[in-house]
Amino acid sequence: MAHWLARLLQHRFFDERKVRRALPDEALARIEAQVVASEARHSGEIRVCIEAGLPLPALRRNASPRERAVALFTELGVSATQARNGVLIYLLLAERAIEIVADRGLSQPVDAGEWQRILATMQGAFASGRFEAGLSQAIAAVDALLVRHFAIEPGSRNPNELPDAPVVR
Repeated sequence: MAHWLARLLQHRFFDERKVRRALPDEALARIEAQVVASEARHSGEIRVCIEAGLPLPALRRNASPRERAVALFTELGVSATQARNGVLIYLLLAERAIEIVADRGLSQPVDAGEWQRILATMQGAFASGRFEAGLSQAIAAVDALLVRHFAIEPGSRNPNELPDAPVVR
């Protein structure tokens, strides 16, 4: 009970203002521009979601950051891309937790070790409070994987199936 109460208070302490201090509007605009540039090179879709803290229903279920990321993967439409090659990069600021959820089109060509290396890089940046740098590094690494496995032909256009702006909650 004490652990749950401490977690509840931790997540209620963080709100969108804390996210905006960690990632001001200018940083979010740069992240969005990086996603736009990335998606011009491959058929994948990248979504970035930053949550200050877990919503109360998720806290009541004692949801892990991974469980929340998987739920947002569906809620934000990443699971519904035509080629099944969408990727969600998720940051839970209250716990400095990060998750990457990739659709099934990436499960064969990309092994778990590659995703773990991307997460490790992000963790290093986030541990020192460099949230924009960590997200930018993750987008660049995911971009490289998507270009390797789902590059579009020169002159082709990738229809934009999902919004490119980071989701801030």
